[in-house]
Amino acid sequence: MKKKNVIITAIIVAAFALTFTVGPLQAAKRRYVSIAAGWVTGAYFPMAGAISRIAWKHLKDEGIKVTAESSGASVANAKLIGAGDTDFAILQNDIASYAYNGKEGMFKKPIKELLGVCTLFPEHVQVIARKDSNIKSIADLKGKKVAIGPVGSGTMENTTQILEAWGLTVNDLAKAEQLTASQAADYLKDGRLDAAFFTVALGAAVIMDTALMVPMDIVPVEGPNVDKLIKKYPFYAKQTVPGKTYKNNDNDVPTVSVMAMLAASSELEGDIVYAIINAIYSDLPQLKKAHAKFKDIEMKNGLVGMGIPLHPGAEKFFKEKGIIK
Repeated sequence: MKKKNVIITAIIVAAFALTFTVGPLQAAKRRYVSIAAGWVTGAYFPMAGAISRIAWKHLKDEGIKVTAESSGASVANAKLIGAGDTDFAILQNDIASYAYNGKEGMFKKPIKELLGVCTLFPEHVQVIARKDSNIKSIADLKGKKVAIGPVGSGTMENTTQILEAWGLTVNDLAKAEQLTASQAADYLKDGRLDAAFFTVALGAAVIMDTALMVPMDIVPVEGPNVDKLIKKYPFYAKQTVPGKTYKNNDNDVPTVSVMAMLAASSELEGDIVYAIINAIYSDLPQLKKAHAKFKDIEMKNGLVGMGIPLHPGAEKFFKEKGIIK
């Protein structure tokens, strides 16, 4: 009987000990994390790939592995966070704000699981038109065939808002095509479109390739209507597409931009977020090699345009670096 009691006691002690090891064991399993990264043709996928390589280089001894996954656009990425189907997501700062606050017509309910990690680089709204379409301004888009971005994309939101600032809607277009960036480029090349909106980093491959294939213009987004746009949607900033960015476009062209940002699920452990953001900023040369647009990323600008609450792991990092008090 005494032996039986000893065995029972041992089982209880083992169970008690297991209770206190479940947390670390679960945390270890969570060290394999994913980033919803958008289309392979844009800048988000190279960004996620660079983060994955940096994590492998600096955090493999801690067992942290990051997997980049192609996905839909910004709206879709926010929803993946809300559904618990990804740990990190790259998306536009305007869409992140809409998601967190539950913008009517875009999100059924607020996605409070979506928390900020850092902002990365400006994403220029680039309106590309075939030269033979004779589109010289946003007003000239009326009655034209235009790609407005795929369903659930930040590009589609930007298109709608810019048209609104010029007193237009998608119904004023001859045809509004909801296409991915690569599809829009193909449609421009073969003449099925007059123009297309791209909210992407400067020098995006889809636009570079289009410029090589057909004569095109970058349509300026400028004038008093831009001030009206920014007043209503303050996450926009005035920017310029520098001359020589694309073939046969020699002059600077004014436009606007939003910010690309990295977000994380509130369910993701703070130590993982902290470790990854620390690795990113301690190896910026590796990150900057992944895409020309990443060359200006700096830690001091990591919270510019951040419109949602920070993840505790990111907050700890930026406080330690003196970026926030």
